[in-house]
Amino acid sequence: MVLLAAAVCTKAGKAIVSRQFVEMTRTRIEGLLAAFPKLMNTGKQHTFVETESVRYVYQPLEKLYMVLITTKNSNILEDLETLRLFSRVIPEYCRVLEESEISEHCFDLIFAFDEIVALGYRENVNLAQIRTFTEMDSHEEKVFRAVRETQEREAKAEMRRKAKELQQARRDAERSGKKAPGFGGFGSSGMSGSSPITITDTLIEPEKPKATPAPSRSSGPSKALKLGARGKEVDNFVDKLKSEGENIILPSSGKRPSEVSKVLPPPVNMESVHLRVEEKISLTCGRDGGLQNMEVLGMITLRVSEDKSGRIRLHVHNDDKKGLQLQTHPNVDKKLFTAESLIGLKNPEKSFPLNNDVGVLKWRLQTTDESFIPLTINCWPSESGSGCDVNIEYELQEEGLELNDVVISIPVPSGVGAPVIGDLDGEYRHDSRRNVLEWCLPVIDAKNKTGSLEFSIAGQPNDFFPVHVSFVSKRNYCDIQISKVTLVDSDSPVRFSLETSFVVDKYEIL
Repeated sequence: MVLLAAAVCTKAGKAIVSRQFVEMTRTRIEGLLAAFPKLMNTGKQHTFVETESVRYVYQPLEKLYMVLITTKNSNILEDLETLRLFSRVIPEYCRVLEESEISEHCFDLIFAFDEIVALGYRENVNLAQIRTFTEMDSHEEKVFRAVRETQEREAKAEMRRKAKELQQARRDAERSGKKAPGFGGFGSSGMSGSSPITITDTLIEPEKPKATPAPSRSSGPSKALKLGARGKEVDNFVDKLKSEGENIILPSSGKRPSEVSKVLPPPVNMESVHLRVEEKISLTCGRDGGLQNMEVLGMITLRVSEDKSGRIRLHVHNDDKKGLQLQTHPNVDKKLFTAESLIGLKNPEKSFPLNNDVGVLKWRLQTTDESFIPLTINCWPSESGSGCDVNIEYELQEEGLELNDVVISIPVPSGVGAPVIGDLDGEYRHDSRRNVLEWCLPVIDAKNKTGSLEFSIAGQPNDFFPVHVSFVSKRNYCDIQISKVTLVDSDSPVRFSLETSFVVDKYEIL
């Protein structure tokens, strides 16, 4: 066998996803990958490294490595070509080359790896064939789905026809003064004194029942089954939990309000050229002031859904003054971007992939400068005779931002009851199960840039940290936007839709 395994691992040798093409134990493959970083000589650039038994052929992928483990007698040139194909497959399924993204799409990568290598030998395939094979487009499946949909439509039509017949029979019985015909296995013998049964489809308007005198009943207590009684008991139980401060998760969403606020709704209208400008922030501050670390990661993702819009260029408006680190996709012409702020392919005759999200530009901002903090949070717990008085306030530093669905989560001690709220801007929610007080603010912008919350509760000052913040915004933090999109040949403008989001990955005050 030539190729023993293909894996994506961290620079410390931790396996994220690995596909073995020969019989190997998990301990064996983890040991080989753990030994791999120790074999590389620092300061030298190579594409392979050898031990007494195997050869590692590798390629760096930002913070990760794409590694092929082969036998020592394999053809190194063929291995390098196979490695390049593996490295091109990964961006097809992962928008960013990070550990979490690789783990999320691990099965897609394994299926693609199996198309490249079979039983240790390279298959004669290219990237387009791999994409076709993994989509598993089946004509028989389409025919089966079409037949099943037709059967479902016919069944619904038959159901409506039967419902009309039953409704007509009931009407005829009422006109003639006879008993309505019984349906089902119970017949109609025990139905005297009750209104006739109505069986209708949801698309048919039921006829309004005629007024009939209510049968006389005894005044004693009834032991008959009460329909809907269980539902009322459940509602009463839920209301009781809410009154005690519990945060009830509704079954329709399955998420708490603070979790729902971390995502933006998808756009309604999408053009044939759709762009997403996405940013996420990770920030850690000290409770006494001082920014420990702040990192903003951004990316522009392009999706083309029509052939005629494939050969295009994006005009980037970069008015950033914060000192970003920009990086284009390897297939993007870097000279053109540096000189004219245009994003286009190196080969202008080629088109962008259809119906596929492609990250064309990404940026990174890392700083410890406090002036870059978009939203400052000051939490002041002070001890009193009965516990602690907590004053917490926010201030929007970046006035160009508009933050929506802001939730500031303050931990509170358990088993001491609900906090006593004083002055409050916005709304609050006490979750006694998670021991968290959530301060909810629908919008924070230049018109509503400051606010405060005061509450009292038993506890110590350290009990109210760390404070976590979550929000979403339709305006990005770094001033990078797409001003227009043009065709490569005629330079004529192309209609495009734009989606901008700025979300929180981590925002805490320790």
